[in-house]
Amino acid sequence: MVALPLAVASARQAGDAGRTDVPAASRGDAKARPDTGGRSPRPPGLGLATAARCGPELTSPDGIEAQTCVLTRGEDTWARTYYRNATGRRLDSVLSLMGPGDRTVQMRCATGADDEPATCETPRERSRGGPDAYTAVTEFAERGPEGALLLRSGSNS
Repeated sequence: MVALPLAVASARQAGDAGRTDVPAASRGDAKARPDTGGRSPRPPGLGLATAARCGPELTSPDGIEAQTCVLTRGEDTWARTYYRNATGRRLDSVLSLMGPGDRTVQMRCATGADDEPATCETPRERSRGGPDAYTAVTEFAERGPEGALLLRSGSNS
C-alpha cells in the first residue's frame, strides 16, 4: 500500500477533470444498501480495500506535477493519475493502462489550465492477473498534433 500526498486527498474525484464517462452508479459500481432503519450496515471505513501501486511524484520544468498509479479493488483493476497543471494553458494528456495479454486501455484526459489538483482514471476492468501484471503511464503534452511532450509519469519507479 502506498500513502499518497495530502494534495491528492484534496483532489477532485475521478471524472471531475473533464473525463467523459458514465457515472459510477450507472456502471453498477455503487451497491444498493439494505434498509437498516437509519443505521449504517457496517462501521465507516470498513469494506474492500483499494491497493495502490504508484510511481514517484514528478514535476516538469514547465509546471506539470503528476503521480500515476495502478489501483486494484476486489476483482477490478484500473489506472489513475493525480496531477496539477501550473503551466497556465490547457494540455493534451493520455492515461494508458497496460495489462496481461497485450491489453491496453487508454483514456484522454481534459487537462485544464486552472492550477488545481485533479485526477483522471481509466474504466475499471476485471483483473487478469495480479497488480504487478499491470503498468500505467500518463503523458502530458502541448496541445495539437505536434505538441511537445512535457511530462511522462508511470506507475513503476
